[in-house]
Amino acid sequence: MKDAADAAEEITNSRPLELVARAGFAVSGILHLLIGLVAIRLAMGGQGEADVSGAVEQLAGQPAGPLLLWTSFAACVALAIWQASDAIFDFEHLPAKKKLGKKAKAVLQAVVYAGLAITLYSFANGAGKDHTTSTSDLTASVMKAPGGYLLLLAIGAAVAITGIVYAIRGFRQSFAKHLRLPASPRARSAVTILGVVGYAAKGIALLLVGLLVIIATIKVHPEESTGLDGGLKALRDQPFGIYMLAAVGVGLICYGIFMMVRAKLAKM
Repeated sequence: MKDAADAAEEITNSRPLELVARAGFAVSGILHLLIGLVAIRLAMGGQGEADVSGAVEQLAGQPAGPLLLWTSFAACVALAIWQASDAIFDFEHLPAKKKLGKKAKAVLQAVVYAGLAITLYSFANGAGKDHTTSTSDLTASVMKAPGGYLLLLAIGAAVAITGIVYAIRGFRQSFAKHLRLPASPRARSAVTILGVVGYAAKGIALLLVGLLVIIATIKVHPEESTGLDGGLKALRDQPFGIYMLAAVGVGLICYGIFMMVRAKLAKM
């Protein structure tokens, strides 16, 4: 059993898997960049779906769409495996409390990239669908289940708190400890600025999604739980909303560029 575990650890920490996993960060970056561009378009009165589903649909519409989707799928699967490997094999030298926190974070990251992989796979197979509708349907289903009301409130609160954590992480620049920053002061400053602005914007977006879930649950209107796209469009309808939405769009573009840079600089 130990030999099997050692072999699995060796495979999941291999250089080829690391290279493909790094590409997963770049895929996430491209999707965030596309979402940011749609957010700016919405702020200017245009149309579009400002969420992962909409971004993947844009990838699918490119001349090399199928190739982009399948390679992006492979990269996200590799990164999900890498994060799962971290959760299983790494952090054993840390104190129990810190180890648990690190492993939990790795599990969550694995789930996030597995979710991206599933979305990419569904579009690559021609089965992609509107994410706004599916979010509302899922909220309605959970709401009808025993304890679903409390579960949705907990999910909404967790997403909102995650958004706050992202923003704090950006302003504290704590993301830098996960990178091998370049030696050039100018390059270091550029990466840091991208991280600060990007993490703040990502935090605002997650906070909006969490608040929408909470509000939809309290009002018992699951159709109002419309994910990231709904959150950004709700922001647009507020006083000075078009300016705030444009700012969030720029921030998401910064986050996307940061994630593409992270593909090269991340400590794996």
